[in-house]
Amino acid sequence: MPRGCALILSLLAGLQLTCSTPADQAYKEEIDGWHARRVANLTKPDGWLSLAGRFWLEEGENRFGSDAGNPVRFPEGRAPARMGSFFLEKGVVRVRILPEVLVTAADSSRVQETIMQDDAGGSPTILRYGTLSWHVIRRGERFAIRLRDSAHENLKNFQGIERYPVDPAWRLKAKFVPYEPAKKLRIVNVVGQVEEQACPGALLFTLRGVEYRLDVLDEGPGEPFFVIIADETSGEETYGGGRFLYVARPDSAGETIIDFNKAYNPPCSFTPYATCPLPPEQNRLPIAIRAGEKRYKPKEG
Repeated sequence: MPRGCALILSLLAGLQLTCSTPADQAYKEEIDGWHARRVANLTKPDGWLSLAGRFWLEEGENRFGSDAGNPVRFPEGRAPARMGSFFLEKGVVRVRILPEVLVTAADSSRVQETIMQDDAGGSPTILRYGTLSWHVIRRGERFAIRLRDSAHENLKNFQGIERYPVDPAWRLKAKFVPYEPAKKLRIVNVVGQVEEQACPGALLFTLRGVEYRLDVLDEGPGEPFFVIIADETSGEETYGGGRFLYVARPDSAGETIIDFNKAYNPPCSFTPYATCPLPPEQNRLPIAIRAGEKRYKPKEG
């Protein structure tokens, strides 16, 4: 290469380096750290990648085990053919384990028969057998057994989540506009169930001179707002069922920050056994948000 060309390239490289400020680098490291913690949670033995089944319970007895004749069928090779039964009786789930099967509770004590608390209260009863663990989920008036396998193939085959480059331009100021009174949003999940959730207001933000609006969900005092979004990348570059985002509650001036670099895939993008909420129509933005996580592509085979 001619010496003059080499000098020009060197100067251009130097100019490019000066464009990345210490603040930009610190911000990138912050987002990378956030993403690393997210992946660590996702790939825990009881993370979303470990889901191995979701079984809706019918009123009365629901036998379970690996035999094909069980209404609740656990994976063959991971569980005995017959393990016992779940009994759903007027909104209460009770489990009875066969005497020859060793099932334990979270404290490692043996379980033979017990009432199973569902996840509505935040502390469900978790039972274990080998690499399997399970608990009761409640969705509306329906109850299901959610099964996890700490040795699931999804955990072994996970190769990370592709992301858009971290870009501070997608960290946007927003104004919180409260609804007086707070309203309820009808949120539909991937299995078609509808649940009303508290919506205290909306976030207004401006991008390229155009104002947009996102309704938020309230998960309780002190918790950040939860936002479900879709945009023009949904179904192509990003997951078709939208993405999730947490936003800090507004300050005394009613302002906060929406950081789309932290937009992430819902559990349903990794497993068919989750029951993810879908974006409400008003949160389907007519723009392409090329920030945050892209559509998850599992390892072939």
